[in-house]
Amino acid sequence: MIDSKTGQLIVITGPSGVGKGTIIRSLLQKYPQLHLSVSVTTRSPRPGEVHGKDYFFVTRDRFQQMVQQQELLEWAEFAGNFYGTPRLAVQDKIQQGENVLLEIELEGARQISQTFPQALRIFILPPSLQELENRLRNRATDSQEAIARRIQRAKTEIAAAGEFHHTLINDNLDRALAELETLF
Repeated sequence: MIDSKTGQLIVITGPSGVGKGTIIRSLLQKYPQLHLSVSVTTRSPRPGEVHGKDYFFVTRDRFQQMVQQQELLEWAEFAGNFYGTPRLAVQDKIQQGENVLLEIELEGARQISQTFPQALRIFILPPSLQELENRLRNRATDSQEAIARRIQRAKTEIAAAGEFHHTLINDNLDRALAELETLF
């Protein structure tokens, strides 16, 4: 399963609050041989973030150069900053027979389907929109308006779940992890 000789890019997508980060942290703990792709960004580092570990922090000019030279598997602008997945780092790991996890938004996953069609693309669903809203509220990190925007966006994202190779419902972390593990 995860210990295959051929490396694979595994794309994990789903709406904000569905538990993608928790699932990925659990997978990385259980399977230390998995690698989490480190994104490139133009935003400034937050306190405690380390270049090369949390993100590769670059200038806008360098990012644009990376786009023009097709050095990114995907990229997007979010909140005035650019984010992308470095192509070479992912390809190197896969050529070495290693599996690479990529936690990404819907638009990036759509780009990956074009730039890296052999990637395994998995969409994580919430048990319900109400449960997703409860999770977002319990995080206590967003305003009411931000939560409403995230729920609206989630509806659009969930409608696209059929574009992915697999979907799974994160209603129970252990069950979701067990189901996910059967896919690779």
